[in-house]
Amino acid sequence: MNRIVVHYHEVALKRGNRRAFVGQLMDNIGAVLRSTGVKRVRSAPGRIVIHIKQDADWAEISRRLQWVFGIANYSLAWRTRRRIEDITATALIAIDGRQFASFAVRTRRADKGFPLQSPVISRIVGSAIQDHTRAAVDLDHPELAVNVEVLPREAFVGLERLPGPGGLPVGTGGTVLSLISGGIDSPVAAYRMLRRGCRAEFVHFHGAPYQDRSSRDKVVELVRLLTRYQRHSRLHSIAFGDIQRQIVAAVRRPFRVVLYRRMMLRIADALAERIGARALVTGESLGQVASQTLENMTVVEEATSLPLLRPLVGMDKAEISAQAERIGTYDISIQPDQDCCQLFVPRHPAIRMTVEEAHAAEQPLDIAAMIRQGLEGTTVNEFDFPASREYSDHRAAAAAPVV
Repeated sequence: MNRIVVHYHEVALKRGNRRAFVGQLMDNIGAVLRSTGVKRVRSAPGRIVIHIKQDADWAEISRRLQWVFGIANYSLAWRTRRRIEDITATALIAIDGRQFASFAVRTRRADKGFPLQSPVISRIVGSAIQDHTRAAVDLDHPELAVNVEVLPREAFVGLERLPGPGGLPVGTGGTVLSLISGGIDSPVAAYRMLRRGCRAEFVHFHGAPYQDRSSRDKVVELVRLLTRYQRHSRLHSIAFGDIQRQIVAAVRRPFRVVLYRRMMLRIADALAERIGARALVTGESLGQVASQTLENMTVVEEATSLPLLRPLVGMDKAEISAQAERIGTYDISIQPDQDCCQLFVPRHPAIRMTVEEAHAAEQPLDIAAMIRQGLEGTTVNEFDFPASREYSDHRAAAAAPVV
Protein backbone atom coordinates (compact mmCIF):
# COMPACT_ATOMS: atom_id res chain seq x y z
CA MET A 1 0.00 0.00 0.00
CA ASN A 2 1.75 3.14 -1.20
CA ARG A 3 -1.12 5.29 -2.39
CA ILE A 4 -4.17 6.99 -0.92
CA VAL A 5 -7.02 7.61 -3.33
CA VAL A 6 -9.12 10.64 -2.42
CA HIS A 7 -12.56 11.29 -3.89
CA TYR A 8 -14.45 14.55 -3.91
CA HIS A 9 -18.12 15.17 -4.61
CA GLU A 10 -19.27 18.78 -4.58
CA VAL A 11 -16.02 19.94 -6.18
CA ALA A 12 -16.81 17.75 -9.19
CA LEU A 13 -19.96 19.79 -9.86
CA LYS A 14 -18.02 23.03 -10.48
CA ARG A 15 -17.50 22.38 -14.20
CA GLY A 16 -15.58 25.38 -15.55
CA ASN A 17 -14.04 26.15 -12.15
CA ARG A 18 -13.23 22.56 -11.22
CA ARG A 19 -9.51 22.86 -11.91
CA ALA A 20 -9.14 25.75 -9.46
CA PHE A 21 -11.13 23.90 -6.77
CA VAL A 22 -9.13 20.69 -7.25
CA GLY A 23 -5.87 22.65 -7.18
CA GLN A 24 -6.83 24.28 -3.89
CA LEU A 25 -7.86 20.92 -2.44
CA MET A 26 -4.50 19.42 -3.44
CA ASP A 27 -2.64 22.34 -1.84
CA ASN A 28 -4.65 21.91 1.37
CA ILE A 29 -4.00 18.17 1.49
CA GLY A 30 -0.27 18.64 0.94
CA ALA A 31 -0.04 21.29 3.65
CA VAL A 32 -1.99 19.42 6.31
CA LEU A 33 -0.04 16.19 5.70
CA ARG A 34 3.36 17.79 6.05
CA SER A 35 5.83 15.58 7.97
CA THR A 36 3.60 12.48 7.87
CA GLY A 37 5.46 10.52 5.18
CA VAL A 38 3.71 11.93 2.09
CA LYS A 39 5.90 12.12 -1.01
CA ARG A 40 3.54 13.66 -3.56
CA VAL A 41 -0.05 14.80 -4.11
CA ARG A 42 -1.30 14.66 -7.70
CA SER A 43 -4.50 14.93 -9.66
CA ALA A 44 -6.04 11.98 -11.50
CA PRO A 45 -9.34 11.85 -13.41
CA GLY A 46 -12.12 12.52 -10.89
CA ARG A 47 -9.90 11.96 -7.85
CA ILE A 48 -6.64 12.89 -6.12
CA VAL A 49 -3.82 10.42 -5.51
CA ILE A 50 -1.45 10.77 -2.55
CA HIS A 51 1.93 8.99 -2.78
CA ILE A 52 3.16 7.86 0.64
CA LYS A 53 6.36 6.31 1.93
CA GLN A 54 6.32 2.72 3.10
CA ASP A 55 6.84 3.86 6.71
CA ALA A 56 4.22 6.63 6.54
CA ASP A 57 2.04 7.08 9.61
CA TRP A 58 -1.35 5.99 8.21
CA ALA A 59 -3.23 6.64 11.48
CA GLU A 60 -1.99 10.23 11.60
CA ILE A 61 -2.60 10.75 7.88
CA SER A 62 -6.16 9.49 8.22
CA ARG A 63 -6.75 11.72 11.25
CA ARG A 64 -5.54 14.80 9.41
CA LEU A 65 -7.54 14.10 6.26
CA GLN A 66 -10.64 14.50 8.43
CA TRP A 67 -9.66 18.18 8.70
CA VAL A 68 -9.51 18.83 4.93
CA PHE A 69 -12.80 20.15 3.62
CA GLY A 70 -13.69 19.04 0.11
CA ILE A 71 -12.90 15.34 0.66
CA ALA A 72 -15.87 13.00 0.21
CA ASN A 73 -13.97 9.79 1.06
CA TYR A 74 -10.51 8.23 0.88
CA SER A 75 -8.81 4.86 1.16
CA LEU A 76 -5.42 3.20 1.22
CA ALA A 77 -4.77 1.58 -2.15
CA TRP A 78 -2.44 -0.61 -4.17
CA ARG A 79 -1.45 0.72 -7.59
CA THR A 80 -1.36 -1.80 -10.44
CA ARG A 81 -1.38 -2.08 -14.21
CA ARG A 82 -4.58 -1.89 -16.25
CA ARG A 83 -4.76 -5.60 -17.05
CA ILE A 84 -7.48 -7.69 -15.48
CA GLU A 85 -4.88 -10.31 -14.47
CA ASP A 86 -2.87 -7.67 -12.58
CA ILE A 87 -5.97 -6.16 -10.99
CA THR A 88 -7.09 -9.60 -9.80
CA ALA A 89 -3.66 -10.49 -8.43
CA THR A 90 -3.44 -7.16 -6.62
CA ALA A 91 -6.87 -7.72 -5.05
CA LEU A 92 -5.71 -11.08 -3.69
CA ILE A 93 -2.62 -9.41 -2.23
CA ALA A 94 -4.82 -6.74 -0.64
CA ILE A 95 -7.03 -9.23 1.19
CA ASP A 96 -4.21 -11.53 2.25
CA GLY A 97 -4.34 -12.18 6.00
CA ARG A 98 -7.80 -10.72 6.48
CA GLN A 99 -10.66 -12.69 7.99
CA PHE A 100 -14.15 -11.95 6.64
CA ALA A 101 -17.32 -13.95 6.08
CA SER A 102 -18.70 -11.81 3.26
CA PHE A 103 -17.39 -9.32 0.72
CA ALA A 104 -18.28 -7.22 -2.30
CA VAL A 105 -16.22 -5.91 -5.20
CA ARG A 106 -17.13 -2.43 -6.41
CA THR A 107 -15.60 -1.11 -9.60
CA ARG A 108 -15.40 2.38 -11.05
CA ARG A 109 -14.00 3.11 -14.50
CA ALA A 110 -12.71 6.62 -15.10
CA ASP A 111 -11.65 5.30 -18.51
CA LYS A 112 -14.78 4.15 -20.31
CA GLY A 113 -12.62 2.85 -23.14
CA PHE A 114 -11.31 0.04 -20.98
CA PRO A 115 -12.41 -3.18 -22.73
CA LEU A 116 -14.18 -4.68 -19.71
CA GLN A 117 -17.22 -2.99 -18.16
CA SER A 118 -17.39 -2.41 -14.42
CA PRO A 119 -19.77 -5.31 -13.59
CA VAL A 120 -17.56 -7.72 -15.53
CA ILE A 121 -14.43 -6.56 -13.67
CA SER A 122 -16.27 -6.99 -10.36
CA ARG A 123 -17.38 -10.52 -11.27
CA ILE A 124 -13.89 -11.63 -12.34
CA VAL A 125 -12.17 -10.19 -9.27
CA GLY A 126 -14.96 -11.42 -6.99
CA SER A 127 -14.76 -14.94 -8.34
CA ALA A 128 -11.02 -15.05 -7.66
CA ILE A 129 -11.52 -13.78 -4.10
CA GLN A 130 -14.29 -16.31 -3.47
CA ASP A 131 -12.16 -19.17 -4.75
CA HIS A 132 -9.31 -18.02 -2.52
CA THR A 133 -11.30 -17.43 0.69
CA ARG A 134 -14.65 -19.27 0.33
CA ALA A 135 -16.32 -16.12 1.68
CA ALA A 136 -19.85 -15.28 0.61
CA VAL A 137 -20.71 -12.43 -1.73
CA ASP A 138 -22.93 -9.78 -0.11
CA LEU A 139 -23.44 -6.74 -2.30
CA ASP A 140 -25.56 -4.86 0.25
CA HIS A 141 -23.85 -5.32 3.64
CA PRO A 142 -20.43 -6.91 3.13
CA GLU A 143 -17.93 -7.29 5.95
CA LEU A 144 -15.25 -6.22 3.48
CA ALA A 145 -15.58 -4.00 0.41
CA VAL A 146 -12.90 -4.24 -2.27
CA ASN A 147 -12.79 -1.10 -4.41
CA VAL A 148 -11.36 -1.29 -7.92
CA GLU A 149 -10.70 1.90 -9.87
CA VAL A 150 -9.59 1.87 -13.50
CA LEU A 151 -8.01 5.08 -14.77
CA PRO A 152 -6.58 5.88 -18.21
CA ARG A 153 -2.99 5.02 -17.23
CA GLU A 154 -3.26 2.96 -14.05
CA ALA A 155 -5.57 1.03 -11.78
CA PHE A 156 -6.03 0.93 -8.02
CA VAL A 157 -7.34 -1.64 -5.57
CA GLY A 158 -8.34 -0.33 -2.18
CA LEU A 159 -10.08 -1.43 1.02
CA GLU A 160 -11.95 0.35 3.80
CA ARG A 161 -13.09 3.55 2.13
CA LEU A 162 -13.40 6.15 4.90
CA PRO A 163 -15.76 9.14 4.82
CA GLY A 164 -14.21 12.60 4.66
CA PRO A 165 -15.64 15.85 6.07
CA GLY A 166 -17.26 16.96 2.79
CA GLY A 167 -17.80 20.62 1.97
CA LEU A 168 -15.60 22.81 -0.23
CA PRO A 169 -11.83 23.40 -0.03
CA VAL A 170 -10.85 26.25 2.28
CA GLY A 171 -9.58 29.11 0.14
CA THR A 172 -12.25 28.89 -2.56
CA GLY A 173 -14.93 30.96 -0.83
CA GLY A 174 -13.22 34.24 0.09
CA THR A 175 -12.36 35.65 3.52
CA VAL A 176 -14.81 36.30 6.34
CA LEU A 177 -14.33 37.88 9.76
CA SER A 178 -15.89 35.66 12.41
CA LEU A 179 -16.92 37.10 15.77
CA ILE A 180 -15.87 34.53 18.35
CA SER A 181 -16.62 34.38 22.06
CA GLY A 182 -15.67 31.69 24.54
CA GLY A 183 -19.11 30.10 24.20
CA ILE A 184 -20.46 27.10 22.33
CA ASP A 185 -22.09 28.77 19.33
CA SER A 186 -19.56 31.03 17.62
CA PRO A 187 -16.83 28.39 17.09
CA VAL A 188 -19.42 26.17 15.41
CA ALA A 189 -20.51 29.07 13.19
CA ALA A 190 -16.90 29.62 12.14
CA TYR A 191 -16.46 25.90 11.46
CA ARG A 192 -19.51 25.87 9.20
CA MET A 193 -18.14 28.77 7.15
CA LEU A 194 -14.76 27.06 6.84
CA ARG A 195 -16.60 24.00 5.55
CA ARG A 196 -18.11 26.16 2.80
CA GLY A 197 -14.64 27.07 1.57
CA CYS A 198 -14.13 30.41 3.35
CA ARG A 199 -10.99 31.47 5.10
CA ALA A 200 -11.80 32.97 8.50
CA GLU A 201 -10.11 35.62 10.54
CA PHE A 202 -11.39 35.94 14.09
CA VAL A 203 -12.27 38.88 16.32
CA HIS A 204 -12.89 38.53 20.05
CA PHE A 205 -14.36 41.29 22.23
CA HIS A 206 -13.31 40.95 25.87
CA GLY A 207 -14.25 42.83 29.02
CA ALA A 208 -10.85 44.29 29.96
CA PRO A 209 -10.13 46.18 32.14
CA TYR A 210 -13.17 45.04 34.18
CA GLN A 211 -12.79 41.28 33.68
CA ASP A 212 -9.93 38.78 33.81
CA ARG A 213 -8.41 37.16 30.74
CA SER A 214 -10.20 33.81 31.02
CA SER A 215 -12.34 34.41 27.91
CA ARG A 216 -9.24 35.43 25.95
CA ASP A 217 -7.41 32.27 26.96
CA LYS A 218 -10.37 30.12 25.93
CA VAL A 219 -10.63 31.82 22.56
CA VAL A 220 -6.93 31.25 21.90
CA GLU A 221 -7.52 27.52 22.44
CA LEU A 222 -10.61 27.55 20.21
CA VAL A 223 -8.85 29.35 17.37
CA ARG A 224 -5.84 27.06 17.72
CA LEU A 225 -8.18 24.07 17.28
CA LEU A 226 -10.03 25.61 14.31
CA THR A 227 -6.73 26.44 12.60
CA ARG A 228 -6.25 22.78 11.70
CA TYR A 229 -9.07 23.25 9.17
CA GLN A 230 -7.47 26.24 7.41
CA ARG A 231 -3.70 26.03 8.17
CA HIS A 232 -3.31 29.68 9.26
CA SER A 233 -5.45 31.92 11.46
CA ARG A 234 -5.32 35.40 12.91
CA LEU A 235 -7.16 36.32 16.09
CA HIS A 236 -7.86 40.01 16.75
CA SER A 237 -8.65 40.67 20.43
CA ILE A 238 -10.40 43.94 21.26
CA ALA A 239 -10.80 45.45 24.75
CA PHE A 240 -14.52 46.26 24.95
CA GLY A 241 -15.03 46.99 28.66
CA ASP A 242 -14.54 50.77 28.48
CA ILE A 243 -16.72 50.99 25.39
CA GLN A 244 -19.48 49.16 27.26
CA ARG A 245 -19.05 51.55 30.18
CA GLN A 246 -19.63 54.51 27.85
CA ILE A 247 -22.84 52.92 26.60
CA VAL A 248 -23.96 52.24 30.18
CA ALA A 249 -23.41 55.91 31.11
CA ALA A 250 -25.49 57.23 28.21
CA VAL A 251 -28.16 54.64 27.35
CA ARG A 252 -31.26 53.33 29.11
CA ARG A 253 -30.90 49.85 30.60
CA PRO A 254 -33.23 47.92 28.25
CA PHE A 255 -31.41 49.11 25.11
CA ARG A 256 -27.84 48.40 26.20
CA VAL A 257 -27.45 44.80 25.03
CA VAL A 258 -28.55 45.60 21.48
CA LEU A 259 -26.28 48.64 21.40
CA TYR A 260 -23.34 46.55 22.61
CA ARG A 261 -23.95 44.24 19.65
CA ARG A 262 -24.29 47.12 17.21
CA MET A 263 -21.01 48.61 18.40
CA MET A 264 -19.24 45.25 18.06
CA LEU A 265 -20.43 45.02 14.47
CA ARG A 266 -19.30 48.54 13.68
CA ILE A 267 -15.80 47.83 14.98
CA ALA A 268 -15.76 44.46 13.19
CA ASP A 269 -16.90 46.18 9.99
CA ALA A 270 -13.97 48.62 10.17
CA LEU A 271 -11.55 45.79 10.95
CA ALA A 272 -12.91 43.72 8.05
CA GLU A 273 -12.17 46.57 5.66
CA ARG A 274 -8.54 46.65 6.81
CA ILE A 275 -7.97 42.90 6.47
CA GLY A 276 -9.95 42.39 3.26
CA ALA A 277 -12.81 40.31 4.68
CA ARG A 278 -15.99 40.32 2.59
CA ALA A 279 -18.54 39.41 5.28
CA LEU A 280 -19.04 39.11 9.03
CA VAL A 281 -20.03 35.85 10.76
CA THR A 282 -21.82 35.44 14.08
CA GLY A 283 -23.09 32.47 16.08
CA GLU A 284 -26.59 33.87 16.52
CA SER A 285 -29.54 31.46 16.64
CA LEU A 286 -33.03 32.85 16.25
CA GLY A 287 -34.79 33.26 19.61
CA GLN A 288 -31.99 31.82 21.73
CA VAL A 289 -31.43 34.96 23.85
CA ALA A 290 -32.99 38.43 24.12
CA SER A 291 -30.66 40.02 21.55
CA GLN A 292 -31.52 37.30 19.02
CA THR A 293 -35.20 37.94 18.42
CA LEU A 294 -36.01 38.68 14.81
CA GLU A 295 -36.61 42.34 15.63
CA ASN A 296 -33.34 42.76 17.54
CA MET A 297 -31.33 40.87 14.96
CA THR A 298 -32.69 43.28 12.33
CA VAL A 299 -31.62 46.26 14.43
CA VAL A 300 -28.16 44.79 15.09
CA GLU A 301 -27.59 44.00 11.40
CA GLU A 302 -28.40 47.58 10.40
CA ALA A 303 -25.15 48.74 12.03
CA THR A 304 -22.91 47.08 9.42
CA SER A 305 -22.53 47.66 5.71
CA LEU A 306 -21.18 44.15 5.12
CA PRO A 307 -23.19 40.95 4.66
CA LEU A 308 -23.85 39.42 8.08
CA LEU A 309 -23.79 35.63 7.88
CA ARG A 310 -25.51 33.59 10.59
CA PRO A 311 -24.92 29.91 9.78
CA LEU A 312 -26.62 28.72 12.99
CA VAL A 313 -29.76 30.83 12.69
CA GLY A 314 -32.11 27.87 12.26
CA MET A 315 -30.40 25.47 14.69
CA ASP A 316 -31.36 24.89 18.31
CA LYS A 317 -28.95 24.64 21.23
CA ALA A 318 -28.94 20.85 21.27
CA GLU A 319 -28.00 20.69 17.57
CA ILE A 320 -25.27 23.30 18.00
CA SER A 321 -23.87 21.56 21.08
CA ALA A 322 -23.83 18.21 19.28
CA GLN A 323 -21.81 19.67 16.43
CA ALA A 324 -19.46 21.37 18.92
CA GLU A 325 -18.81 17.95 20.48
CA ARG A 326 -18.13 16.40 17.08
CA ILE A 327 -15.56 19.02 16.10
CA GLY A 328 -13.90 19.15 19.52
CA THR A 329 -14.75 22.68 20.66
CA TYR A 330 -17.42 21.81 23.22
CA ASP A 331 -15.14 20.88 26.12
CA ILE A 332 -13.22 24.14 25.71
CA SER A 333 -16.37 26.24 25.37
CA ILE A 334 -18.01 24.99 28.58
CA GLN A 335 -15.07 25.98 30.76
CA PRO A 336 -16.09 28.89 33.05
CA ASP A 337 -14.90 32.35 32.05
CA GLN A 338 -15.67 36.04 32.32
CA ASP A 339 -17.30 37.06 29.05
CA CYS A 340 -18.02 40.67 28.08
CA CYS A 341 -21.55 39.57 27.17
CA GLN A 342 -22.07 39.15 30.93
CA LEU A 343 -20.68 42.62 31.74
CA PHE A 344 -23.14 45.46 32.52
CA VAL A 345 -26.12 43.36 31.39
CA PRO A 346 -29.55 44.65 32.47
CA ARG A 347 -32.04 42.33 34.11
CA HIS A 348 -34.76 42.98 31.52
CA PRO A 349 -33.28 43.81 28.08
CA ALA A 350 -35.51 44.97 25.22
CA ILE A 351 -36.61 42.09 23.03
CA ARG A 352 -38.34 44.00 20.21
CA MET A 353 -36.28 47.10 19.62
CA THR A 354 -36.66 49.21 16.47
CA VAL A 355 -34.00 50.84 14.32
CA GLU A 356 -35.47 54.25 15.19
CA GLU A 357 -35.10 53.53 18.90
CA ALA A 358 -31.51 52.43 18.35
CA HIS A 359 -30.64 55.61 16.47
CA ALA A 360 -32.21 57.78 19.16
CA ALA A 361 -30.43 55.89 21.95
CA GLU A 362 -27.09 56.29 20.21
CA GLN A 363 -27.36 60.07 19.84
CA PRO A 364 -25.25 60.84 22.97
CA LEU A 365 -22.47 58.48 21.85
CA ASP A 366 -19.38 59.45 19.83
CA ILE A 367 -19.60 56.42 17.55
CA ALA A 368 -16.52 57.26 15.46
CA ALA A 369 -14.34 57.74 18.55
CA MET A 370 -15.55 54.45 20.03
CA ILE A 371 -14.68 52.60 16.82
CA ARG A 372 -11.19 54.13 16.86
CA GLN A 373 -10.78 53.19 20.52
CA GLY A 374 -11.68 49.59 19.78
CA LEU A 375 -9.29 49.30 16.83
CA GLU A 376 -6.39 51.02 18.60
CA GLY A 377 -6.64 48.60 21.53
CA THR A 378 -6.49 45.50 19.35
CA THR A 379 -3.88 42.79 19.78
CA VAL A 380 -3.24 40.04 17.21
CA ASN A 381 -2.32 36.39 17.67
CA GLU A 382 -1.33 34.21 14.72
CA PHE A 383 -1.51 30.42 14.47
CA ASP A 384 -0.24 27.84 11.97
CA PHE A 385 -1.10 24.18 11.46
CA PRO A 386 0.92 22.03 11.47
CA ALA A 387 2.36 24.20 14.23
CA SER A 388 5.44 25.94 12.89
CA ARG A 389 4.83 29.24 14.63
CA GLU A 390 2.49 30.97 17.00
CA TYR A 391 3.05 34.50 18.14
CA SER A 392 1.39 37.67 19.37
CA ASP A 393 1.60 41.09 17.76
CA HIS A 394 0.54 44.05 19.86
CA ARG A 395 0.39 46.53 17.01
CA ALA A 396 -2.89 48.39 16.75
CA ALA A 397 -5.23 47.09 14.06
CA ALA A 398 -5.62 50.66 12.83
CA ALA A 399 -2.01 50.53 11.64
CA ALA A 400 -2.29 47.10 10.04
CA PRO A 401 -1.96 46.96 6.24
CA VAL A 402 -4.78 45.72 4.07
CA VAL A 403 -4.10 42.18 2.85
